[in-house]
Amino acid sequence: MDLIRHLRFFVAVAEEQHFGRAADRLGITQPPVSAGLRRLEEALGVTLIDRSRRGADLTPAGRELLPRARVMVRDADRFVAEAARLGAGTGERRVALCDALGSGVAAACAAALSPGVDGAPLTLSAGASPQLARAVAEDLLDVAVVEHPVLGDGAPSGPVIALPRDFLVPEGFRSPRLRDLSALAVALPPRAANPPAADLLLDRLTARGITSTVLITETEAAAHAAVAAGLAFTPVAAGEDAPAGTARRPATDFPLRVKVLGRRDHPDAARLESVLWRLGR
Repeated sequence: MDLIRHLRFFVAVAEEQHFGRAADRLGITQPPVSAGLRRLEEALGVTLIDRSRRGADLTPAGRELLPRARVMVRDADRFVAEAARLGAGTGERRVALCDALGSGVAAACAAALSPGVDGAPLTLSAGASPQLARAVAEDLLDVAVVEHPVLGDGAPSGPVIALPRDFLVPEGFRSPRLRDLSALAVALPPRAANPPAADLLLDRLTARGITSTVLITETEAAAHAAVAAGLAFTPVAAGEDAPAGTARRPATDFPLRVKVLGRRDHPDAARLESVLWRLGR
């Protein structure tokens, strides 16, 4: 019995709750799907699907086994895709940078990842740190720079590197005391982007007497606009020019902590860590 093929039948029927729709989704006729699912049930010794005139419903055993079946089918697809990539000799480099880096640091990292390096094509993407960490752990990415701490981190990682930050404040904000920032909101990405790091930053702000309300901003541009409008302050990478209507003040105790996830022998891991150490402290 071709286990993966028959598991595909099971997953399709379970998700479509109908044999005909499952067959259409798989691009075959219905009889092989029905017969294949029967063979799978006989081999496992359990009934996975209740057949009725209404369609197809999962049995208790089917509900228990469906998540594992999905994982096995997905892993098989990844295995085939990776084998095809290696067979083609492309040696594609799959790298991602977390959104928390900001445009300047991200650009510096990207500059070290020239597509021509080693003659291997580069796929470069961005996203929230937890999603990138899971993608590295599941071998969907080779290397990623993520904010520390991060959920979903099951991949090998390098050292934590502290990148200096400033607070971007409205141009007219003159108070030298950190606690006076409490008069402004703090513009931050949604907490869901990386809950541990978001909570840690807020705890540090509170410890320094900054009790600002949080203004959720989806993009770096939105955060800068809120600052320029006199509504908020926001942490930004140190050393970059201040946008119009804003000013910078050092945020010595609030560095951005990052690390590189992925195989330690991957050349892009070393390149990214070199850049981050140069920018960090």
